[in-house]
Amino acid sequence: MKLFRTRRLVQRQMLIPALMACALGLAGPAALAQTNTKAARFYEDALVRFEKNDMPGTIIQLKNALQIDNDQLSVHLLLGRAMMKDGQVAAAEVALREALRLGVNRAEVVLLLGQSYMAQGKHIQILERDTFKPAGLPSDVKLQLLLLLAAVHADLGDSISAMRAINEARAIDARNPDVWLAEVRMRIRARQFKEAFVAADKALALTPDSVQAQYQRGSLMHVRGDLGRALAAYDKALLANKNHVEARIARIGIYLDVGRNAEARADVAELQRIEPKDPRGAYFNAVLAERAGDLATSRSALKEVTDLLDPVPIDYLRYRPQLLMLNGLAHFGLDQSEKARKYLEVFQRVQPDSPVAKLLARIYLAEGNAVSAVNLLESYLRVQPGDGQALTMLAASNMAMGRNAKATSLMQDALKAKDNPAFRTALGLSMIGNGQIDNGVAELEAVYSKQPGQPQAPTALVQLYLQSGQGPKAIPVAEHLVKLDPRNAMFHNLLGMAQAQAGNAKAARAAFEKALQVDGSLVLAKLNLARVEIAARDYATASNRLNQMLLANPKNAEAYNELAVIAERKGQLPDAQRWLEKARDAGGPQDRRWDFELMEFHLRYGRPTLALDAARSAIGKAPDDPRALMAYARAQLANGDASSARNTLNNAARFAGYNAPGLVDIAQLQLAANNTAGAAYSLDKALSGDAGFLPAQALMAVVELRQGEAAKAEKRAQDLVARHPKLAVGHILTGDIALAQGKLAPAIDAYRRAYQIAPNTGSLLKLFAGLSTQDAGKPALRLAEQWLKTNPQDLPVLKALADGHARAGDFPAARTVYETAIRIKPDDAELLNNLANVQLLLKDPAAVKTAELALANAPGSAIVIDTLGWAHFMNGQNEKALQLLREARLRQPANPEIRYHLAAVLAKMGKKSEAREELDAALGAGRPFGSMDEAKKLKASL
Repeated sequence: MKLFRTRRLVQRQMLIPALMACALGLAGPAALAQTNTKAARFYEDALVRFEKNDMPGTIIQLKNALQIDNDQLSVHLLLGRAMMKDGQVAAAEVALREALRLGVNRAEVVLLLGQSYMAQGKHIQILERDTFKPAGLPSDVKLQLLLLLAAVHADLGDSISAMRAINEARAIDARNPDVWLAEVRMRIRARQFKEAFVAADKALALTPDSVQAQYQRGSLMHVRGDLGRALAAYDKALLANKNHVEARIARIGIYLDVGRNAEARADVAELQRIEPKDPRGAYFNAVLAERAGDLATSRSALKEVTDLLDPVPIDYLRYRPQLLMLNGLAHFGLDQSEKARKYLEVFQRVQPDSPVAKLLARIYLAEGNAVSAVNLLESYLRVQPGDGQALTMLAASNMAMGRNAKATSLMQDALKAKDNPAFRTALGLSMIGNGQIDNGVAELEAVYSKQPGQPQAPTALVQLYLQSGQGPKAIPVAEHLVKLDPRNAMFHNLLGMAQAQAGNAKAARAAFEKALQVDGSLVLAKLNLARVEIAARDYATASNRLNQMLLANPKNAEAYNELAVIAERKGQLPDAQRWLEKARDAGGPQDRRWDFELMEFHLRYGRPTLALDAARSAIGKAPDDPRALMAYARAQLANGDASSARNTLNNAARFAGYNAPGLVDIAQLQLAANNTAGAAYSLDKALSGDAGFLPAQALMAVVELRQGEAAKAEKRAQDLVARHPKLAVGHILTGDIALAQGKLAPAIDAYRRAYQIAPNTGSLLKLFAGLSTQDAGKPALRLAEQWLKTNPQDLPVLKALADGHARAGDFPAARTVYETAIRIKPDDAELLNNLANVQLLLKDPAAVKTAELALANAPGSAIVIDTLGWAHFMNGQNEKALQLLREARLRQPANPEIRYHLAAVLAKMGKKSEAREELDAALGAGRPFGSMDEAKKLKASL
């Protein structure tokens, strides 16, 4: 059973404090909450066509599905795969990036997306984008991605980085022949033939029948000039796989070189049958036609080459030098010298030592550009000093420049080469800014008390109280400011903010309206009025107000942000993202707020790659800002890249100075990144700036415990208890340490003392967790029920009580408490999801409606999508279930429960082969899950 997984996830996430306040609720329908049977059928038909290799039919059916619902993750993913197979690489990238935006797990698309980027020549982007970082990927995907990165580095001429990537792949699985074949390609390119032969032999030893290994060995013989053995290797590869394009092309090249035109012609015909759009087939036809004296057919074939290659972005061709040369030669053969020069110049930069230099110099001379011809030929002759044709052309070029003596000298010193080497970014407030918040606030409060007639200290106090969520405490200070200067619109605005935070919407509205009576141009008051309207779900009025503000000032980033809030609450996530991006674009060049908002938005909906892009934008604006660095580290962690996060957080700690609160936040992230030593450094730094900073002391004890220094941790906790006997923090820390050591009874005693000293939600939940292990959790349930008699609105305790009833198997009681909690917070996706699971266990058909509400409030959650899919399945709605469960599986492919659910639906619908694949993945995940026994039974039945 997968009940409470969402709860546990939320608890883990809460270990990392939020970097920005976020009080956005969600409401309204979500795209994924409503399935469409017709769209699902289009998808299933497309899947059948894809398996039959009918790419055009697949693409048509997928586009039909997207016309009905454009937010179907599984459809975009399959569309990307189909378009890649159909050669539509740019369109494939769009589809695959859309799948990423919708939340597909990166492992599902990273290789295809990388191939798409390479096919478009976007090599640099592959190296720059975190999408293509191997960290956090499954080992098999990571291996293939490393080989793709090796190919990228090789294309860019960086053989050292290419070999490093290959070695990293080899460390994962040295018995995979791909890791050796990749080295062969790289070594051939670097003309390191000895090493290439060693790698090729390794690959062949691992897989003697490998077609690719035979082809690579043939390539080695080919470049070494051993045409006979190369031909034999190509023959063997084609005997095993007649559709191996590269082996056939290589064999055609040898046939043409040795004059076996008839055999070349037969191979060209076969090549064009296999790959009718490969321009190399057309070029070979041109060569064969020219040899046969058929110049018209030759020119027609050359035209076919240019028609195929001219539309291809040159950024792609620059990494495919053979195609660059091919198109340059084709244009030259068609007397299109200017077009030929464009391609040959790029080719020359990629392969400067090629004989193509002579053809390019010939074009320069024909254009009257003798200087370029000379420079090009001199460079070529340094490498090929004995090329008589090149020397003759160089002499002609010098004569064209009037350098007759030079030309004569060149012909006399024909074999001499030149060596031409050339070639290398006021008191209380200052205390707060320094992290001494309590002392700073105390100082401001003292100033306010002694000099109430001056506005500076109370103004700062109101803002500080609001920042720390103390709205009720801010109200009397704000009221004092209004009395002090009733004509100050900002004071009325502050009072409105305090009233709003305290939950008094009517008083807040009155204060904001008063501010606008005083100053009708006060933008902050207008924004705050819109926020009150949003909180009241009066979205139409709020939208109208915000749009009017944007008419007056299109650069109002705050207004765009509030429109994003409205769109998100209505479940219109693409619109919410668009408004946030507008806010970012409207912000100043150093304004990082909207980058942070975008990052948080993407993290909420399971889009870690996009979150990383947003955080990177903030870093670009302020590379030394600890807050930006922490945001970037959070995004890196969400992408599974703990190694990079550790480096980022080290920099954050360096730039944070001695700001104790900031350093504690950094240390918590360092613990999440499994960098205990880094966390210890950050906390030492925090305590050197403020030795009495309690959060740093408490977290340092946690660090010491992790480092195996339990005695030091216990000593620190005891010191806290001794120094602060009226605070619960020392006792809670003592309980945590005891619990970590498996000492349950002392832990419960410590938690009970903390609860007695400070009976609040936090201390109660600690004691509740400890008591949950005793007598089937009954003492914990009694504790929570007693607390709720006097605190009936305490949502965290209600959640804990409901979870406890469910764990105890009392599902009717769990349902009652979940329903009570939902009445307090009807848009809580976690509560709704857990209630839906309880309803499923009680065979309550209302589970579908509850799960739909959960999904409306968490559209990107794979867990919630899975719940809704399973609820539909339990209600006999198989097609709806299949569509949703496919979506959930793509978002969390490593979740065995989801894969079992998908398998159950597939089996029910007769798709047994696919069901077996899902069950194999679920049972092979290497960890137990709630439905493991059911999964084993289902597999046995198939």
